[in-house]
Amino acid sequence: MAPAPHLRVARPTDNLEALLRFYEQGLGLTVLYRFEDHDGFDGVMLGQPNAPYHFEFTMKRGHAVGRAPTADNLLVFYLPDIERWQASVQRLKDAGFDPVPSFNPYWDRAGVTFEDPDGYRIVLQNAAWAR
Repeated sequence: MAPAPHLRVARPTDNLEALLRFYEQGLGLTVLYRFEDHDGFDGVMLGQPNAPYHFEFTMKRGHAVGRAPTADNLLVFYLPDIERWQASVQRLKDAGFDPVPSFNPYWDRAGVTFEDPDGYRIVLQNAAWAR
């Protein structure tokens, strides 16, 4: 059986430093790589070493990208261990980010939603992925 592919979620931003505070300090991800002026783009990749996914945020000088198109653009993290989930929620609060009501009330039943500086949202779901 072939190994699972590595997933990169990439999106532009207008403010790399604000996103770094959210994803690194708040969510607890690690900066895996950072670059400047790569064909006019600056960027950062965040994740956990050896995890099968990471996030890339890029910024092109002189190009505005704006905010998320809807309040239902989500990244969902399933954290079934209650202590790890509580610590993750608290880490975001300690970094200065307050929970927001989820657009879809389903996510508020066993999770907490936070909005990043660009208006995109993450859900910390206290459940296991069971499908």
